[in-house]
Amino acid sequence: MAQSQNKTVEFNTTGVSYLGLGGKVGKFLIGETALEFYADANVEDYIQLPWNTITVIGANVSGKKIGRHFEVFTDQGKFLFASKDTGKILKIAREHLGNEKVVKLPTLLQTISKFFQNLFAKNKFSSII
Repeated sequence: MAQSQNKTVEFNTTGVSYLGLGGKVGKFLIGETALEFYADANVEDYIQLPWNTITVIGANVSGKKIGRHFEVFTDQGKFLFASKDTGKILKIAREHLGNEKVVKLPTLLQTISKFFQNLFAKNKFSSII
C-alpha cells in the first residue's frame, strides 16, 4: 500500500505524469513534505518528490499565461507532468522551495531559435580559424 509522506494536504488536483512510455492519469497531492503523484489505474504506481530533493521546478510562460506542462528536476533526474492547475502548483512550490528554484522554462520557439543561433555562432568561429 502506498503511504503518503505528507501529514496534511495543501492542494489536490488531477494531472498526467509522463514517466516512461505514454502518460499516466492520476492525482497530485501537494503537502508540507513532498509533491506526490498517484496514478488512477494503479495506486501503487506513484511518484513522491520531497521538497528537499527538488533542485528546480519550472514551466513555459508566454505573456501572463502559464503552460499546462511543468518539469521537476531532482537528484534522480527530470520528471515531466501536466495539469490544468500548473500555476497553483508552482505557487505552492515557490512557498516551499523559494523564488530561485521556480523558473521559467524556454518555449519551443525559444529553444529552436537558440539552437540556430548556436549553430551559426559555431560556423563563424570555425571559419575564422
